[in-house]
Amino acid sequence: MSRVGRKPIPIPKDVKVSVSATSISVQGPKGKLESPVPTGISFSVNGTELVCARKNDERQQRAFHGLARALAQNAIKGVTEGFSKELDIVGVGYRANLEGSKVVFALGYSHPIEFKIPEGIKIAVDKQTHIVVSGIDRQKVGQVAAEIRGLRKPDPYKQKGIRYVGEVLKKKAGKAGATGSGAK
Repeated sequence: MSRVGRKPIPIPKDVKVSVSATSISVQGPKGKLESPVPTGISFSVNGTELVCARKNDERQQRAFHGLARALAQNAIKGVTEGFSKELDIVGVGYRANLEGSKVVFALGYSHPIEFKIPEGIKIAVDKQTHIVVSGIDRQKVGQVAAEIRGLRKPDPYKQKGIRYVGEVLKKKAGKAGATGSGAK
């Protein structure tokens, strides 16, 4: 059996979980989320725990078992605590400003870049070089953070760009230059 899939998910007091054949609906203090249930996987509420089961031991079912349980756990954690990703902007003149429902970036291009904030996501800009993306849907938070990072990926030579907090970059050496070219 799947080690992840068979582990029961504790349901906090202030969270309501309703199970149907195709989805799980989770409602908590931060909002409401729905998580899909793959075919062959079933959920049941046992007291204060959510239990995931599969109908057979085929390879696909074993993979879906762990996936469905992880998605349900992320939904429960999202409506209680929420998720966040932090990004740093590194580079001279690189900055971000929050203007209503969009973030305006100056990233060394000839024009400012406007990024529209999707529904259900909150973005906070600290000191113009630190961005916090937060929300209740883990997948959406990660996707928005990846899209922001993609506006100016970290440069391996000068280490400039947008990066996740704690991301370690491998610095590459530049050209050797005029030394060693043999010109006298």
